[in-house]
Amino acid sequence: MSETLTAESVLPPAPGAEDYLALDFVNSAIALPGGQFIDLLGTPGATNQWLTERGLAPADAGVQEMCATQLRSLREHLRGLFAARVAGVPALPAALSAVNDAMSRAPTAALLQWDEKKGPYRATPCPTTEIIDRALATLAANTADLLTSPDADRLTTCGSTPCNRYLLRHGRRHWCSIRCGDRARAARAYARRTQSKPD
Repeated sequence: MSETLTAESVLPPAPGAEDYLALDFVNSAIALPGGQFIDLLGTPGATNQWLTERGLAPADAGVQEMCATQLRSLREHLRGLFAARVAGVPALPAALSAVNDAMSRAPTAALLQWDEKKGPYRATPCPTTEIIDRALATLAANTADLLTSPDADRLTTCGSTPCNRYLLRHGRRHWCSIRCGDRARAARAYARRTQSKPD
């Protein structure tokens, strides 16, 4: 698959992804029918593109494999936290540690700076080396926001096999997209037809 893939070209954003970047992030690894799998963070270039499209990195950030690996690792921890929340079981301590570590990576204090002409001012520094740390911190904080909000009660997995995406349930809808809903309905109809046939 080429690096020009976006989540939208594969599937539209899942319900809730417009409100929670973390939901969009965990859904960047997509299982499709026929054993296909698309990882929107699969290469450094694709990772840079994903971050840029979401305002987390400049287009010329030059994301390296080590940074892409850090993001993929955090994504798996977040998927574990989402799965635990949906199943109503305790989260793995390693996943909680990964989120808390990521949130503490980026400095939040605006430091005192001095401009030779304008004098003192405050700004939060963000050298190139901190771009990934800031992205990790932003994604981890957004996950914490989602999991501690009332919206967490609506968090669920897509009800269409083999889809692995998460969504915020609205009403009775349990699918991340129309495509997955159609696939689930077709599978149920097929199962009813095959069960009602005499042997």
